[in-house]
Amino acid sequence: MHAYLITAKPGRLNRAVRWAGRWALRVLALTVMAGLGAVVLAVRCTRPVINFVATRAAWLELWAASVTGIGPVGAAVGSGLTDEFVKEFHKARASAAAAGGAR
Repeated sequence: MHAYLITAKPGRLNRAVRWAGRWALRVLALTVMAGLGAVVLAVRCTRPVINFVATRAAWLELWAASVTGIGPVGAAVGSGLTDEFVKEFHKARASAAAAGGAR
């Protein structure tokens, strides 16, 4: 007779605890996914409002620059920030491609 035929199966309590643990993990994962989905939905819904406000702020700054004669500072700062973000994005993409190709 083989040894595995006479070994004891896990008890009911052990199986119940494992079952409860599995379902608790599934519920936790579902909760995390639902929370992240709500955050993503909120960000996507507010994006048009943010774009509208940013456009109006840029127009207001250009109007103020034309009235006061002072150059638009936000445009200079914004273009510099955009250039830095683009550089960082391309650098990260290049390093990720290099790391992926090395495998």
